[in-house]
Amino acid sequence: MTRRLGMHRLLIGLVMFYLLLPLAATCLYAFAGKWDHTLLPETWTFDWFRQMALDARFLESLWNSFYLCAIGVGLSLVVMLPTVFIVTVYFPRWEPLLKSMVVLPYAVPGIVAAVGLIRAYSSGPIAISGTVYIIIGAYFVAILPYMYQGLRNSMLTVDAPSLLDAAETLGASKIAAFRTVILPNILPGVLVAMLLSFSVLFGEFVLTNMLIGSQIETVQIYLYKRLAESGHIASTIAILYFVFILIISALLTRLGNFMKGGVRL
Repeated sequence: MTRRLGMHRLLIGLVMFYLLLPLAATCLYAFAGKWDHTLLPETWTFDWFRQMALDARFLESLWNSFYLCAIGVGLSLVVMLPTVFIVTVYFPRWEPLLKSMVVLPYAVPGIVAAVGLIRAYSSGPIAISGTVYIIIGAYFVAILPYMYQGLRNSMLTVDAPSLLDAAETLGASKIAAFRTVILPNILPGVLVAMLLSFSVLFGEFVLTNMLIGSQIETVQIYLYKRLAESGHIASTIAILYFVFILIISALLTRLGNFMKGGVRL
């Protein structure tokens, strides 16, 4: 048993090393001043981070990515949360149909979806190609599988139909039962689905570049444009992107734990 446990730990350690090695190398290059003929950087500097902090284009691209992703995730949550709840509780026979619809984005490559959206909305009464509205709609569709699966798993884990029946037996209305019983219990799963969807959208490049790349610059588009200028700058942007996602993840996790603790009280 001890030998098997040691082998498992060794395998996990090797996998973690393999996954974290590129990130560690990128981090070293972001802080490196001169790195030509040695294993580790010869000099260290914060100049690349200072340049990013003073670059208005980077700050603007970061804000563009944040609010576009936040709107896309918020819109998806507003639509999918009641939909998944209603189907799970009242119409379970419709679940295969709903699942087949939301997983369609998996079957359509990003470049094909972008070309189709451009052709569909470049003219006519709804000519929104090249505007922020088309990317929000594309983001909404792109994260449907992640949002649906996260919400559905949360509903099934807490046994939403039984909870709803119990709340109604005690005199709560359907809306009150959903708001005071179902939602607090599935909140950690909702936050996880939101975080996963946000992370996927924040790293999206193909759809964003093809649909609004010439109009609005996001972090990924900015990184692509700066990649040819300096590897140090590109590494710095990648590290800042990772730190930003890490902070968002930590805040959502703390918020979920806090609200879950409030529900227990």
